[in-house]
Amino acid sequence: MPDSAHGTLFIVSAPSGAGKTSLVRALIAQMPDLELSVSHTTRPMRPGETDGVDYHFVDTDTFRAMVARGEFLEHAQVFDNHYGTALSSVEQQLAAGHDVILEIDWQGAAQVRERMPQSRSIFILPPSLQALEERLRGRGQDPEEVIQRRMRDARNEMSHYHEFDFVVINDVFEEALGQLRCIVQSDRQRLPRVQARHGALIAELLAEPGS
Repeated sequence: MPDSAHGTLFIVSAPSGAGKTSLVRALIAQMPDLELSVSHTTRPMRPGETDGVDYHFVDTDTFRAMVARGEFLEHAQVFDNHYGTALSSVEQQLAAGHDVILEIDWQGAAQVRERMPQSRSIFILPPSLQALEERLRGRGQDPEEVIQRRMRDARNEMSHYHEFDFVVINDVFEEALGQLRCIVQSDRQRLPRVQARHGALIAELLAEPGS
């Protein structure tokens, strides 16, 4: 299948607490033709999460076996847990012409860009360090030492923002959501994608009279 008929893979990365997951969920709710790639992880399931919807929750042995079989598009260790994206499911969705959005950390994003350079990458920044810490504390799920470690690691994660195609600052949620939507919509109007979707219309518009 020609590349122009494929969907686009959108990579979204951010430091913990920047609002990445909330933005992605809201974007998919507004754009039902945008599919979420569900990653595998070894971290424990949090309250309100569902296996197969938020993540595929697996144990460490299962994850390592998948790595050994080469089943991941990317994988990384974040804090004390492992995360990975199954290659086969992403390839199938893209080949079917579906746009796919993938939430991963900056390390995973670098791996994906290397293997799929046609992907589009987006980094989410918080409006301030204070806002980031407030969001982490607002979860009410992590002990103090975990929050402090996440804040320390956030500075390193944010230093990689320049490696991405787009940067969105999540200050006002609705504005950040609108910016994400514009990124997806503008990609869909690239010439090769328009030609793939509307080839028959373009041929009709350009046809000589009476032909």
